Amino acid sequence: MLNSYLFPISYAFMAFPVAALICAVPILVLQYRRHGYFNKFRGLLLYLFLLYMMNALFLVLLPLPASRHNTPMSVSSYMQWIPLNFIRDIMAETAVVWSEPSTYVRLIKERAFLQVVFNVFLVVPFGMFMRYYFRLGWLKCLLASFGLSLFFEVTQVTGIYGIYDYPYRLFDVDDLLLNTTGGMIGAVLSEWLLRHVPWMGRRLNPEVDLSQKRVSYTRRAIAFAADWMVLSPLLAVMAAMDVWGAYFLVTAVYFMVVPYLAHGKTLGKSLVRIRLVGQGERLRLREIAIRNGLLYWVWGGIHVIMAAVAFPGILQLMYVFGVLLVDAFVFMHVAICLLNRNKTLLHEEKSGTRHVIA
Repeated sequence: MLNSYLFPISYAFMAFPVAALICAVPILVLQYRRHGYFNKFRGLLLYLFLLYMMNALFLVLLPLPASRHNTPMSVSSYMQWIPLNFIRDIMAETAVVWSEPSTYVRLIKERAFLQVVFNVFLVVPFGMFMRYYFRLGWLKCLLASFGLSLFFEVTQVTGIYGIYDYPYRLFDVDDLLLNTTGGMIGAVLSEWLLRHVPWMGRRLNPEVDLSQKRVSYTRRAIAFAADWMVLSPLLAVMAAMDVWGAYFLVTAVYFMVVPYLAHGKTLGKSLVRIRLVGQGERLRLREIAIRNGLLYWVWGGIHVIMAAVAFPGILQLMYVFGVLLVDAFVFMHVAICLLNRNKTLLHEEKSGTRHVIA
């Protein structure tokens, strides 16, 4: 029986690096929006929660049938609606002699009993996370644990929502009861830890002055990528319509006019809770124009011109060589700024602007 648990766990651990990479940006954005900054301890807990959820899901679903066109199970019903039926299963299978306490140890080797223990412990970590990390109240922990268990049961009994012709696991009301009980045990354990290990609470919610926190390049890169996910379809449509100077028009409106009117924010910056500030109380249009003009019109503009304009003869080669020289300078400048936190990017230095947490 142990091997039946180790098999899905091994698959969960093998798949975890890919899932961790996919979830990296959502985890960062979640922390930026909820707390204003990235806390390494919270990040570690979120990744542990992801690893736990993958293990729980794989334990519930694996092994899968060999084919989508699986054969029906030889049971009278796919639903078991009798509460506490697991007690009858244990009594029917056990070799324990209840009048002889020395035989009780046999329970830990019996399938029916171990199945009950597994169903309880499966959701204990979930309850701990709900109470400790997400700070849910008791009723919400109860509903969340029940909801997770119901999701597992429905996923199984529907053959993973129709992927398989027939269910390959039963819907058991006892699983709902045992899983939910496990979730509440986890919530109680979490509450006990918070009371008796106070440093865990301080690590989760330290006192931080957001006005003094540095805005990381990772955070700015996510905002940059989000902004261009918004702009790229618009630019593609305008290019298809052959709108002259579409790139310069769009970047002027989005990266200069919008931040001026929105107090230094764009959609991407709002997503990760940052904004631009200048030298005064209010960000000036001149500061934004210098900053984003250098970034999008000068550096970005030379690439747009290279792609859109065909210069005659040797001029084309000279222009491309000039762009490569500029790119090499930009690359080295950015690398130096990444390695030295005291260095400021050129477009920020010339404009007197910087990012702060909103």
